[in-house]
Amino acid sequence: MSTHRNPLCRGPYGEDGTRSDGPDCSDPAVFEVTRHHRPALRVCPVHLGPSLLLATAVLWPPEIRLVGRASAPSA
Repeated sequence: MSTHRNPLCRGPYGEDGTRSDGPDCSDPAVFEVTRHHRPALRVCPVHLGPSLLLATAVLWPPEIRLVGRASAPSA
């Protein structure tokens, strides 16, 4: 799966609104975290844990879906 097709990570806080640049993370999103009355938050593996603890309106117990694959590290 090409990383160009995956949306970029929005974690760990899940900035909403008119900001389209998002956080400084440029990794592809691999997980989608469901939130209450907000769009689902798509995050990379590094930001999955912090998003569960820090993002606004995350459901508990959390609902997490796999939406992509992490790219293999380059040798």
